[in-house]
Amino acid sequence: MDEPRSTTEFLLAQCRACPALRPQDLLKALHQSVFGCGHFITDEAAGLERLRAELARLPEDAASGVEALDGPYVRLHLGNLRGLAPRTLQRLFALSAEGPAGDRAALEEKLRSLLDLARQGRLPFSCEEAARAVESWRAAGCPACHHSEAFRAARAPAYRVIRREYVPLLPLLSSLDRLLAEKPRVTAALEGGSAAGKTTLAALLARIYPDCRVFHMDDFFLRPEQRTEARLAEPGGNVDCERFLEEVLLPLARGETVQYRPYDCHTRTVGGPVPMTPGALNIVEGAYSTHPALAGYYDLSAFLRVSPETQRARIQKRNDPEAQERFFSTWIPLERRYFDATDAARRCDLTLEVDG
Repeated sequence: MDEPRSTTEFLLAQCRACPALRPQDLLKALHQSVFGCGHFITDEAAGLERLRAELARLPEDAASGVEALDGPYVRLHLGNLRGLAPRTLQRLFALSAEGPAGDRAALEEKLRSLLDLARQGRLPFSCEEAARAVESWRAAGCPACHHSEAFRAARAPAYRVIRREYVPLLPLLSSLDRLLAEKPRVTAALEGGSAAGKTTLAALLARIYPDCRVFHMDDFFLRPEQRTEARLAEPGGNVDCERFLEEVLLPLARGETVQYRPYDCHTRTVGGPVPMTPGALNIVEGAYSTHPALAGYYDLSAFLRVSPETQRARIQKRNDPEAQERFFSTWIPLERRYFDATDAARRCDLTLEVDG
């Protein structure tokens, strides 16, 4: 996915990709860049049927890949979804429509760039034609618009607009979709350091997949009596892998109702059993989730890699100074020792870069 460095560069790239385009095609691209796809989402079930019908009639040479727009959205072309199920794509499309509302002022700034290029004679249509199109569009309130017939004839556009933050997740989603098509029940792990986004991603997966359960490794810290010097010296020894295996992974493997007892950090005790029936998709999120004692029970594992700078900024944003100190002096060094000793990132099936 090539990233445009400015609106001017973005507009020129659009023209190079399709010299036959008309002003409305650039207006559509700028509208999508600012407002995304919200204007399309009215009935998600009907949208899924339209998507399936569109996929069924796609030509073999239909465009594929991800095309960056000039903002927080991208066009995901339908030519080769690489295992991504139509329903998953439709959910990404719908979730993208829930994002923050676009800024009309930002759109106006982009329109000024378009008109500047037109005055310089750098667009494949006249300055007068561009000015008329922009004036008419502004008068109508800058609504969503369609591609021109010339663009359709040249490019046969078939895509969905999604938020660019979902793009790094596409390999994970495609892998999950393939497994869910093959198996009645899938268990996947999200491994990674503090503030890598594991909990956020697990919550997103629960919104994408209708029959999803989420389990948190933070519910399985050691009880005080387990925190011996010898145990804490083990890489990954500061979580109760034995109890997690017994209470969660083994029942999931047998398709039985899970009865797990979450650890309470305030009372330093385990609570009463929480019953949870297995879902079609079962997500385990948290550092130590792919501990060697547990790794064999997953159908898929993903390591979320975050830079130290982003990790520090996130921890500082969401914790008081005392909690920050515990992260930086205790928890993060323990995680790094575990990652190094067990080669956790390499053992996972996928690595996701999550600094965005």
